[in-house]
Amino acid sequence: MGFARACSVALVGVDGVVVEVQADLEPGVAAFTLVGLPDKTLVESRDRVRAAVVNSGAAWPQKKVTVGLSPASVPKSGAGFDLAVAAAVLGAAEVVDPGAIADLVLIGELGLDGRVRPVRGILPAVLAAAEAGYRQVVVPQQCASEAALVPDVSVLGVRSLRQLIAVLTGGEVPEEEHLGPPGRPDPMLAGLVLPGAGLGTGITPGRGDSADVPDLADVAGQHGARRALEVAAAGGHHLFLSGPPGAGKTMLAERLPWILPPLGRRESVEVTAVHSVAGILPPGEPLVSRPPYCAPHHSATMQSLVGGGNGVPRPGAVSLAHRGVLFLDEAAEFHGRALDALRQPLESGHVVIARAAGVVRLPARFLMVLAANPCPCGRHTLQGQGCECPASVIRRYQARLSGPLLDRVDLRVAVEPVTRSDLLRQGGRGESTAVVADRVREARERAAFRLADTPWLLNSEVPGQELRTRWPVDPGALGQAERDLERGMLSARGLDRVLRVAWTVADLRGRDRPEAPDVAAALELRTGIARGAALETGAAA
Repeated sequence: MGFARACSVALVGVDGVVVEVQADLEPGVAAFTLVGLPDKTLVESRDRVRAAVVNSGAAWPQKKVTVGLSPASVPKSGAGFDLAVAAAVLGAAEVVDPGAIADLVLIGELGLDGRVRPVRGILPAVLAAAEAGYRQVVVPQQCASEAALVPDVSVLGVRSLRQLIAVLTGGEVPEEEHLGPPGRPDPMLAGLVLPGAGLGTGITPGRGDSADVPDLADVAGQHGARRALEVAAAGGHHLFLSGPPGAGKTMLAERLPWILPPLGRRESVEVTAVHSVAGILPPGEPLVSRPPYCAPHHSATMQSLVGGGNGVPRPGAVSLAHRGVLFLDEAAEFHGRALDALRQPLESGHVVIARAAGVVRLPARFLMVLAANPCPCGRHTLQGQGCECPASVIRRYQARLSGPLLDRVDLRVAVEPVTRSDLLRQGGRGESTAVVADRVREARERAAFRLADTPWLLNSEVPGQELRTRWPVDPGALGQAERDLERGMLSARGLDRVLRVAWTVADLRGRDRPEAPDVAAALELRTGIARGAALETGAAA
């Protein structure tokens, strides 16, 4: 009787569980049994592994082969266990040293010819292995750069099972040639990106040269909306743009990710892990360095927004927009249940999905931008444009965005129609993306210095109680806000959010703490009621 074990990783959402792959050989009729709660894809690995071992030049043991995946209570899916199953069987057959693979984590799919195909979720799988104390992993060569992002882990990239056997036995490692005509992409990369997964759901800026960067100066007019966009980027505040069609709401939202600072190392790893699991991480780009931008269509279901699907839940748009921007164009056309499902991630920064297959916690700390027309025809706020929508239809249309959802939006801006002088640039072009991005970076640096010894990174993340007690504003600065609270124009949550926006405005103006004009500007951005405070973010007033 022969026995050997190797290790692999089962992914549950973006979290991983190290799985011990045990192989046992017993005398009897040749058979291959796989146990341990595998799904259909994993059950089929029996045929893939047998063919891969034989075509790699190794003899398949003519005995009763039993492979167990432990812990057996954890659901296991995908083809990423093939490499570990093959190594465990070869160890039990003493083709390779069982001791050499006992603490080795192997992740990869096997082709019938023995080639190792890349799989999705390499980064979170290696992170889980590192947290469990494993320091050696074997992955497909195409994913080696992604696995190498995890520190203190030795990564071996292989292109075939033959190469792995040679490394484990100390033989000469064979060269695996690129298959297919020269100049064509490697066909082995086909499994990394799901077909259509990145269309409209996960669009990551930062891919391409600087000439492809949308410039904020291309937006004609909209000075108030541009300043609100800057405040949103500096403090991580959610934004609601309301205005007629063609006013530039979508143009503004598409330029928001480019004025956000690049992601830090920890944030990049978080985003890359989500995108790797979702299948939208392009080959050759192991680390996402720019904030992602996700713009789902208004017909998106609740599951596609917050996550879900058959079996183990998969990341939705809110997780694909983690540390980036989630843009909901035509927000009033979204299903009400789908929009209300955003309340939890807007507050907590993560989403918890409970299904029969298990409970999954997915990261979802994003900057939300809503854009909507004032009425179904879009001409309600335009004078002399002939809006024929009845008042009841307008009220019902605007009520599709519920009060609790809008209460979580810090900035509400009415986008006015573009005038002829603005369109013809008679007043000159506005500031470029680079200029605004510099101010946003400086404001975030001021906030980061103030929040250095806290668990928060942005003003929008700081609890209101902390802001009121730990970082007081200028004496008398909250007078208008307190009166609005007494009149019922602001909720308690609304007052906290006004205070957070006021700190962001003060950071943009270079002030040490918010003054009365900063709070007035924050109130105007939240309520839409003019307070006589000009929101000039470029310099101190």
